[in-house]
Amino acid sequence: RSISAIDRADVCLILIDANDGVTEQDTKIAGLVHEAGKAAVIVVNKWDAVENKETNTMRDMEAKVRQGLSYMLYAPVLFLSALTGQRVDRLFQVIQDVHAQNTSRITTGALNSVLADATARVQPPTDKGKRLKIYYMTQASTKPPTFVCFVNRAELFHFSYQRYLENRIRETFGMEGTPIRFLIRERGDK
Repeated sequence: RSISAIDRADVCLILIDANDGVTEQDTKIAGLVHEAGKAAVIVVNKWDAVENKETNTMRDMEAKVRQGLSYMLYAPVLFLSALTGQRVDRLFQVIQDVHAQNTSRITTGALNSVLADATARVQPPTDKGKRLKIYYMTQASTKPPTFVCFVNRAELFHFSYQRYLENRIRETFGMEGTPIRFLIRERGDK
């Protein structure tokens, strides 16, 4: 049922029990959400039941959640209590914001401005004297935002440089709550 619910959803809520923390089942479901390219919000429920809350309790719990779901650093984490209604009203605003990010479009000009700035800060990688050249980038689709990068040689586009560009895009345009996909095309590919 979880898989069919993920397929139908625009935004998936990854529900974590505050008393149990991130379980193995939670990581499996979150992995399915991530692989499906769905927007996501990590919801830590039963926050009212956590005893001995101190100044940094929420921050420490968020760090544990982020560690357990390290592949979903883009997803916001919200602490609430369904029983008492604490912060439930905030959840709906976060869902709307995440959905807006997942369906947003970025113009090719704005993307290429970010690309030019990013490549000026950190040079693209080289291999055996050949340097990666990224000619331009454009957004191909939404849900999730998918960007096509036209390059001289696809094998030079290392995943670490993709992660760097993803971080620059997130830094500039937000994209909280949504995964970002890259398609790499060599010049002349169809």
